Amino acid sequence: MSNTSEIDLVTMFVDGVQFGVPVLQVRDVLDSPATYPVPLAPPEIRGSINLRGRIVTAIDLRVRLGLPPRDTHLRSKCVIVELTATGEPYAFLVDEVGDVLRVSANDYEPNPITLSRAWSAICRGLYRRAEGLLLVMDAQAALSIDTERQAA
Repeated sequence: MSNTSEIDLVTMFVDGVQFGVPVLQVRDVLDSPATYPVPLAPPEIRGSINLRGRIVTAIDLRVRLGLPPRDTHLRSKCVIVELTATGEPYAFLVDEVGDVLRVSANDYEPNPITLSRAWSAICRGLYRRAEGLLLVMDAQAALSIDTERQAA
């Protein structure tokens, strides 16, 4: 018997903050993939990775969220998401990947008004847990990069 008021989220950590992406959007999780730079790309785009012969754009969520860069001695993890609208995979570079968590729709809260504009643009609410907040990431919104800001 399934409960439709629950959702499974793949969790990931960026600068100690826990984010979740619906498990149905996650295609793969990789440990420290080699990234290849893309000339003239916005800073959020770390480069591309080779995923079993397929070129995948890698987005550094630290840069996307306006956080300080990762220490050079720390290796990133990679969450491959595939959006149904395009069928195209993208890689989110994160600090750590957590577990798959099942959360109840009853515990969902909208973004607080104190959340910064950059974070509100990619977060679709949160769940309060004993371990802290779990921010729900909108993967499609996280892929929206402001190229006009880059040209200025």
